[in-house]
Amino acid sequence: TMFRSFPHYSFSVRYCPKLSARKRSDIGQIGKIADGDFTGIVIIDDFHRLETSIQQKISDVMKYLADEGDSSRKIVVIGINRVGDSLVHFSPDLNNRISTIHFEANPADKIEELIHLGEAGLNIKFNDTTQIVEHCYGSFHIAQLICQTVCINKGIIESQERKTEIVFSYPEVMAHLSEEFSRSYFEAARIFATGPRLRREGRAPYLHILKWLSESETWSLQLSVAIQQHPEQKAGVTQVVEKGFLSDFLNKQASINSLIHFDSTSRILSVEDPKFMFYLKTINWNNFAKDIGYLQLVESTTYDYALSFAGTERRIAEKIFSRLDSLEIAVFYDKNEQADILSQNVEEYLYPIYSSKAAYVIPLLSRNYPNRVWTRFESKAFKTRFGENAVIPIWFSDVNEATFDISKDYGGMTFRVDKDEDEEIDSIVDVLVKKIEKYRCQ
Repeated sequence: TMFRSFPHYSFSVRYCPKLSARKRSDIGQIGKIADGDFTGIVIIDDFHRLETSIQQKISDVMKYLADEGDSSRKIVVIGINRVGDSLVHFSPDLNNRISTIHFEANPADKIEELIHLGEAGLNIKFNDTTQIVEHCYGSFHIAQLICQTVCINKGIIESQERKTEIVFSYPEVMAHLSEEFSRSYFEAARIFATGPRLRREGRAPYLHILKWLSESETWSLQLSVAIQQHPEQKAGVTQVVEKGFLSDFLNKQASINSLIHFDSTSRILSVEDPKFMFYLKTINWNNFAKDIGYLQLVESTTYDYALSFAGTERRIAEKIFSRLDSLEIAVFYDKNEQADILSQNVEEYLYPIYSSKAAYVIPLLSRNYPNRVWTRFESKAFKTRFGENAVIPIWFSDVNEATFDISKDYGGMTFRVDKDEDEEIDSIVDVLVKKIEKYRCQ
């Protein structure tokens, strides 16, 4: 049997040994269970915090018990929302062989009942409970905090002799709670949002992930789905997720891994503290982005740069891409997106990228550039963008100046083929970084 719960719920089952992945003293016993060495019913709390290898072993044991119809032994796992996705990922057959109990957010009528009990106890009446119900997100604890804040702000600290109406402005209460929670959670949010290193000129992938998480109604975020829903941030976020940067970063951040958990197997990010989630929902994200050092939050294009080059210059193009990509600058580079291009009409896929989806197009104007089919197609797609000041030509020094006449009217850079290749690339990348930084300041 498998249980899933929101992070602000907990329960215990009498007479059954309950082990927790948070207790170092329980890890050895959990390891024995993973090896199938147990009898009766066992309960494993905080399943999501176990190492992936142990999770997989437990999944295998659960599948074995289901296949054998062993009713004398059962495993109950408790974890944050959607923790069962990891089990099913390891053993897809488990999907129809386990029972799942969802601990949902408390319904509105139960939140109202809680508020009315408090009102009766204090002999007061709130002028508007709908705002409290709406903004507690199904959490009794958050509802109590909101009500407590209202009462304290109005001087209500004990039961009133006469029935008293409490008139309050929810925006004021929200501002008060946001300021209060900021003292506890701002630093954690800042650490997550800046990632391993703040790159003011970058696309802020960690910041966007945190913002998407704050918009979730289930306190969890399936990153694979979220990336598809936000194509303008796909390049930057995909990099930190698929290359393991997000997982490695969170594993090293003891100060925030008690608040946020990332399952690299299912790619689900979850919040474990309801107050932290409430704080995230109160953030003004544009102001927050500026406060922590980013130049811009909202992106109007999918890519910062799109590279256009002949195949003979692929080595140079790949070096430019790698350097910019490492700085969290989104670059369209065909080889990096082969999986997305497969099965697509290539012309239909590429044309929007060069015509509008990249803030700037960088053509590597080598002697072979005019002679290739795809570079001719790409140049037609971005030709009109010269007038938009959105093309940054890179002229190769061994090419006749008259070859690319139209580009000579616009600012570009020269790649000197007789100089050290890496030094030339570094020089070009430095300028491109400064250019995108100015673009974000617009």
